[in-house]
Amino acid sequence: MSDDTGSNLPDQKELEKDPNMSDDAIPNLPDQKELEKDLSDYLSNKYGDRVKIVSAGLFPQAKKAGEKEQGEKHSDEQPLFDFNVKPEELEAYLDEYVVKQQDAKAVLATKICTHFNRIRHSLEHGQLSRRDVGHIKNNVLLIGPTGVGKTYLIKLIADRLGVPFIKGDATKFSETGYVGGDVEDLVRDLVSQADGDIKKAQYGIIYVDEIDKIASGMNKYGIDVSRTGVQRAFLKPMEETEVDLKVPHDMISQLEAMEMFRTKGKREKRVVNTRNILFIMSGAFDGLDDIVKKRVRKQSIGFEGTISSKKDVPLFLKKAKAEDLIQFGFESEFVGRLPVLAVLDELSVDDLYEILMNINSSVVVGKKLDFRAYGIHILFEDDALREIAERAVKERTGARGLVSVMERILLPFEKKLPSTDIRHLSVTMDVVENPVKELGRILEDPESRAFHRERYNFLAHVEFERLVDFIMRTRKAYFQEHDVKPTAERVALIADQCQEEIADAWDVCDIFIRLVKEIQTCADEISEKCGMQVIFSEEAVDRILARKPRSVYTVRQVCEEVLHAFEYGLRLMKQKGDVELIVVPVEGVDFPEAYINSLVGDTFKL
Repeated sequence: MSDDTGSNLPDQKELEKDPNMSDDAIPNLPDQKELEKDLSDYLSNKYGDRVKIVSAGLFPQAKKAGEKEQGEKHSDEQPLFDFNVKPEELEAYLDEYVVKQQDAKAVLATKICTHFNRIRHSLEHGQLSRRDVGHIKNNVLLIGPTGVGKTYLIKLIADRLGVPFIKGDATKFSETGYVGGDVEDLVRDLVSQADGDIKKAQYGIIYVDEIDKIASGMNKYGIDVSRTGVQRAFLKPMEETEVDLKVPHDMISQLEAMEMFRTKGKREKRVVNTRNILFIMSGAFDGLDDIVKKRVRKQSIGFEGTISSKKDVPLFLKKAKAEDLIQFGFESEFVGRLPVLAVLDELSVDDLYEILMNINSSVVVGKKLDFRAYGIHILFEDDALREIAERAVKERTGARGLVSVMERILLPFEKKLPSTDIRHLSVTMDVVENPVKELGRILEDPESRAFHRERYNFLAHVEFERLVDFIMRTRKAYFQEHDVKPTAERVALIADQCQEEIADAWDVCDIFIRLVKEIQTCADEISEKCGMQVIFSEEAVDRILARKPRSVYTVRQVCEEVLHAFEYGLRLMKQKGDVELIVVPVEGVDFPEAYINSLVGDTFKL
């Protein structure tokens, strides 16, 4: 007697999929559209109508030949980064951009270079040794008032080293279970900053500002548990832990995981190890100097025991120890993971003036870019910058005060001048002392316009000379490292481009080095094709570099014109056999046909 209830069910053998059976032959499997609809309905109900499934397909697909895994961007042969910067080199780089703060720059340059060079050494020597197990990272704690350059310093270092960098604010985080962000989100943000490259992100820098705001304070109910919880949440990432990139509260990571399953047919746990991620914390730490002062007075007799003026606050902060930070409200485990301490000084009027006079001043460059967006060229007189510095110091916000003062002075000009045909502005003492009155004079008086144009030309010449001097002082060794000569004409071209495009000297120098290398490559191609060595003289190289628009395309176009004109003549000279080297002079670039004809004629006369 048969069992009707089970007559339609497949037996075990039917359920086992034949290796040759197609996906469509699997019994009771919904099609792609049904799966998309079910998932879309589920996500819409949970997260709202804005979330939809728009994938072209959800079934696993085989990885194509040569296709890289997600997050896989480096081959085993290709190094993650080429880091050979020495502490003194990095400190010299920081000196070009940051005024004062010599102690902080020295500490940061030394310890960060050591951190990354130690990583490089371990990578070059293969697997980590036992001595690397449990090593303490050079995580840094920066202490200093607002506007003294804490964030700027770290951004410069990350940019110079070429490592991923992200900044977070400690006040927005909370211990898991409290309202707020998760500190591990910083690590996930670092991966995003590295364009999803996990390997690269594992050698990045995480900078957390306002860290003093999570110091626990005593109140009538006891210790501030939430702030203590945030400190504890930082402990594992600051040392070593694995952070899962897929988290329940991150919808994007969930969708990425679904897409990975669709393309690869398996669930893959993507994690980031924080072993080599450098953490740098910073804050103003108001009141810490009082804690240090009490401890010092107890231990000192004489001068240190009687110091009490405000000018001596940095002196006390530089004497801060772990016990002072613990008394300030930090857990001992948290302080122990920040072994390097650097204190930044408050900026004086002279310091602020030096910031404005710096070739790389972000404040001045920022205003230049603001006005250049309207096609207006602006430069500053030295005494005007001094007056701006004196006003800014009264703001008591460090370098940020420079921005505030400058905005108040130049806002009327920034509003009105774009609607006029005025294209040059010189910021003089008259502009600083009475902006509205001076703007009226410029608009109404042609002689005033002519004065500003003439004054601008003078200031542009002064700035050009400063740029030339700066490039010669700071980039000479850099050129030599790349076997490129910093000729006077070449440096002038670099300074001109820096001034014209308001570009950073490092970036422009890199462009010129690349162009010189391209000219050398073209010369090698000519040599190989004609069977004799052809090189361009330094003067000829500079003549090629002077062509505009300045680009690799322009350089190659000029070299190809020379090759086309030289080719037949060089072959004739090769046949004679006694010519092995041709040094192309300036006239060979300007008039290639006439030059090669003259050269061939002279050769066969011999």
